Amino acid sequence: MKHKISPVDFSLLCKAGQQRLIVDVRTPAEVAGESLPGSHHIPLQDLTIDRIQQWLQASGGDQEEPVYLLCASGVRAEKAAALFAETVDNPLWIIEGGISALRDTELPLQRGERAVMSLERQVRITAGLLVVVGVVLGTWVAPAFYALSAFVGAGLTFAGITDSCAMAIVLAKMPWNQRG
Repeated sequence: MKHKISPVDFSLLCKAGQQRLIVDVRTPAEVAGESLPGSHHIPLQDLTIDRIQQWLQASGGDQEEPVYLLCASGVRAEKAAALFAETVDNPLWIIEGGISALRDTELPLQRGERAVMSLERQVRITAGLLVVVGVVLGTWVAPAFYALSAFVGAGLTFAGITDSCAMAIVLAKMPWNQRG
């Protein structure tokens, strides 16, 4: 069963020591830049049923113990919850707003040595650049290049409707997002 918890309520649970099973599903580079101490890292793109079961067995958690899912903003945690729901009977709690929202609480976040660009920001930059390139090439080279901008626009529309972004999946696998 899937629930949502506000960052403030989650912060209060952490202070009381009432949370133990936290899974961070961001990319290794994002986790290296900033993380929640005590959380276990399994990138969404690497999340499998076997990996979930291995982690739960290793953590010693029982089926009634809640599992908290963390990402940058909450979107990837929702996707992870769908996979967890097929695998475990534990109550699933999505931390609303993700690590971005936890910054506004009193929880001590562990900061890495280097700043890391979020996956969502990488998608916006890449999509914007592809649209500009399509328009420039369409204007100065051949009108057929306008199709690139149309393709990116269609992809963004599809991502908005389905909450699934192919560009994010590809970018998550890039080498700069694998460094941890």
